[in-house]
Amino acid sequence: MEPRFERILLKLSGEALMGERDYGIDPAALLSYADEIISAVELGVQVGIVLGGGNIYRGVAAAAQGIHKASGDQMGMLATMINSLALQNILESKGVHTRLASAIEMNQIAEPYIRRRAIRHLEKGRVVIMGAGTGHPYFTTDTAAALRAVEIEADVIIKGTRVDGVYDSDPEKNPEAFRFQEISYLDVLQRDLRVMDLTAITLCRENKLPIIVFDINTKGNLRRLLLGEAVGTIVSDFAMTTPMNS
Repeated sequence: MEPRFERILLKLSGEALMGERDYGIDPAALLSYADEIISAVELGVQVGIVLGGGNIYRGVAAAAQGIHKASGDQMGMLATMINSLALQNILESKGVHTRLASAIEMNQIAEPYIRRRAIRHLEKGRVVIMGAGTGHPYFTTDTAAALRAVEIEADVIIKGTRVDGVYDSDPEKNPEAFRFQEISYLDVLQRDLRVMDLTAITLCRENKLPIIVFDINTKGNLRRLLLGEAVGTIVSDFAMTTPMNS
């Protein structure tokens, strides 16, 4: 069975790597996500990855009073590199060829992010982990994911979360929340659903790049999604105004 996408950009939050911990990296969560990524590689899908850094940066945020926003964002960029290095090492320990590319210069740790080089790595079957956000303050890793996805000509952004799609309210707080099977970029913006930040959604909309939001904590979900099963919520360019139960 052929996968529905040839090249994907997988976006994972830093908080996802915390697992059951209050901060930092949970080895069990890291191993679980590595297995999901490997399942995509085994299907022949080209995989680019952008990780957040909230599991590390938010752990020190309480001590960050008086730190300028630009400096705080730079701390966050470094946090994404810690997460990226951890994921790279786990993947390579399982026999997956990877490249870690950084938006800020750190030659002893990672190669610089260069669009054409990243695409070439993907074409050769390597998993490309793109760290340090956009390399600039005031931009989130959601925006970095959208930017990198457009640059590498990914077919879709796949955002792994703790919930199984996009809801009209927080399903962890509201048991009556409705899940959308499909929703337009415009509806996401008008309803302020916080799928990704405004800049990221706008960038995806302008480039007609679909987003799929799914629960990455359910084993095998990424493989099922890639093989065309109805997993998660699709955000794209069509109009839809009525929430649906899945």
